[in-house]
Amino acid sequence: MDQVKMGTRVTPCPMPVTLVGTKVEGRVNFMAVAWIARVNNKPPIWGAGIAKRHFTMKGIHENREFSINFPTAEMITETDYCGLGSGSKIDKSDVFDVFYGALEGAPMIAGCPLAIECRVHDVVDMPTNYLVLGEVVEAYSEERFLTDDRLDIKKANPVVLTMPDNRYWTVGEHVADAWEAGKYFRP
Repeated sequence: MDQVKMGTRVTPCPMPVTLVGTKVEGRVNFMAVAWIARVNNKPPIWGAGIAKRHFTMKGIHENREFSINFPTAEMITETDYCGLGSGSKIDKSDVFDVFYGALEGAPMIAGCPLAIECRVHDVVDMPTNYLVLGEVVEAYSEERFLTDDRLDIKKANPVVLTMPDNRYWTVGEHVADAWEAGKYFRP
């Protein structure tokens, strides 16, 4: 089978759609971010690739705190809105119901199946982006998104993004259990 060259600007799909929350100049701001993943186990650290030009970075630098919120598919209109315009030009503070945990600089979104408050562990200066590394202070959900005290992917109904087609999707069906499916495979 012949391999097809795809260039260097590829993005594996799918990526989780999130809203990074912070306070900028005392005002709540949310930005849609898909370049995000958990990058360390103990302590739990999440990483987000955020362009240097984004208003959200000002709040992250100011407060050294931020949140990562995973919206449901039903929240996609508001989520996409937060990715369309800069918080320097539009006020996003009233788009969602906001709540706080321990960190005043990390506003979180009520109604998200998962909201994580983070304290900045490090900010790595990359050529066009910052790699923002945040240590988890606490994670929050609501009873309606849980099964046996764990986040239930079906109830959460999260959104993922594919690039370069720039399309939102929901999660499909369960196909196998991790650390189980390949247990007895022998090549």
